[in-house]
Amino acid sequence: MKLVQKIILAASLILITSVAIADIKLPAVIADNMVLQQKSNAPIWGWADPGEKIAVSTSWKKSAKTTTGKDGKWKLKLRTPKAGGPYDITITGNNTIKLQNILVGEVWICSGQSNMEYSMAATENAAKDIPAANKPNIRLFKVTRTIADQPKDDCSANWSQCSPETVAQFSAVAYFFGKHLQDELDIPIGLISTNWGGSVAEAWTRKEILESDADFAPILKRQEEMEANFPEAMKKYPQVLEAWKAKAEEAKAEGKKKPRRPRKPVKRKKNSPSSLYNGMIAPIIPYAIKGAIWYQGESNVSRAYQYRKLFPAMITNWRKDWKQGDFPFYYVQIAPYKYDEKNPSQELREAQRLTVSLKNTGMAVTMDIGNPRDIHPKNKLDVGKRLALWALAKNYGKKGTVYSGPLYKSMKKQGDKIRLYFNHTGSGLTTRDGNELTHFTIAAEDKNFVDAKAVIDGKTIIVSSEEIKKPVAVRYAWSNAAQPNLANKEKLPASSFRTDNWPEKTFNKK
Repeated sequence: MKLVQKIILAASLILITSVAIADIKLPAVIADNMVLQQKSNAPIWGWADPGEKIAVSTSWKKSAKTTTGKDGKWKLKLRTPKAGGPYDITITGNNTIKLQNILVGEVWICSGQSNMEYSMAATENAAKDIPAANKPNIRLFKVTRTIADQPKDDCSANWSQCSPETVAQFSAVAYFFGKHLQDELDIPIGLISTNWGGSVAEAWTRKEILESDADFAPILKRQEEMEANFPEAMKKYPQVLEAWKAKAEEAKAEGKKKPRRPRKPVKRKKNSPSSLYNGMIAPIIPYAIKGAIWYQGESNVSRAYQYRKLFPAMITNWRKDWKQGDFPFYYVQIAPYKYDEKNPSQELREAQRLTVSLKNTGMAVTMDIGNPRDIHPKNKLDVGKRLALWALAKNYGKKGTVYSGPLYKSMKKQGDKIRLYFNHTGSGLTTRDGNELTHFTIAAEDKNFVDAKAVIDGKTIIVSSEEIKKPVAVRYAWSNAAQPNLANKEKLPASSFRTDNWPEKTFNKK
């Protein structure tokens, strides 16, 4: 009996020891083939046993040590060299991990909804651009779509070298942005793609940020109501499903299209507040980055006025959580598209234009490369390039680069005319098609806008109409699907704008 007890005790001790001595675990974003931000104190982190000593050494002759906390978490920082590689990193604790084929260069987060998610395979010149994408010094990291109700500490993804095989289903905007940077800078580029089609900005924003502003309260209230209604919805779901089955059978017998299957009730959806921040942004914080690019807004058009606060709040949220200062944040203004009357995209474009006032932000305008009949324009090359122009001019010392089309600055009444002033006129204002300026309207105090004549005068524009003797406001391309022609001589288009601040359709939509 005593022998049996000794055997059991020995086995128990072996089991306890094997559980206690846990292998070092790293987050998905720290792995073979990654790109580390050059000349930075790059965080390296992971998990191991509580109190375990962790040592990290690199082939560029930098090292660091730390000890895990009571929760088994550890983090340290490595000083990275200037762009180059490949390098190795060795991490040692109870076990040893060797990370290989690591490059040091520039790392960018690439996030948003479907137009950022839009793959290379779907672009207009995919047959030419994909075979040419053999770019081993561009590295790709694509975060798997994930919803979470609390911030996650890891995600599902892996780093890969850019090749025709790996780039085909990768973000086209991200790739063309990275390619243009590498073409100009000749250094490694790391692209972290984390996006989900049809997503709203509040899904990418931390809950505490949403809770801090009364204008966002309706967003949180809708989520609370969905959670409160969940038990009753689940009770009713079997009946709803049976009713659908009956209708589906009836449609089949009559040779008609089946009705859509009712979705099973859930407590949280992709567009629930903070869902995507928790599942797809939190896991890659605090990975060292240069900045972020963003293409989203279509799903917020019905609440465009709210977006004036929501979008800057999201940007500020990311910057605060990354703890890397006010890093560059460049975004795409949504393109012309025939939304219904309830979704005035010109108001959303205005919210995006106004966000340029936030420090270290920039906007790529797409008024000339959209498709009014397709919410997903296939030309992503110019989108990526226009984002890259901002980075090259503002962050990489490319002096003399014209990186934006004309953006409205101010107006001045001059009798029966209004003179408009702009930032980013480049080497001069022009029309991209060589014709007269289009899509200008003008109004008096009655707010009744009529078509106007607009004439370029140096770096300003004079707007007038014979119908309006005392004009007070001008609007440009103020409609969903307008494709106007104002640009600078560098062929970068002007954003839509208005000089007034009269309440529009989404003023009270929250």
